Amino acid sequence: MNIEEPSTEEPTIRLDHFLQGCGVETGGQAKQLIQSGNVLVNGEVETRRRKKLKAGDEVDLAGDVFVVAAADDDSPVP
Repeated sequence: MNIEEPSTEEPTIRLDHFLQGCGVETGGQAKQLIQSGNVLVNGEVETRRRKKLKAGDEVDLAGDVFVVAAADDDSPVP
């Protein structure tokens, strides 16, 4: 009998997917913004679109700061 341990990993979301939830219209636009150095994560430039974000991370997009909410909360909080 196999008993699975409950997952202790925090839920994450990819940076490009998070930006789409913040109003960036397409994945291509999110990719371009990220790779051009226009996105800050927790105050530092982030150029990896697959960067995993967790609850509490702050994403700065052109001066608008969004905070990653926990999985049971609503979508991005400006």
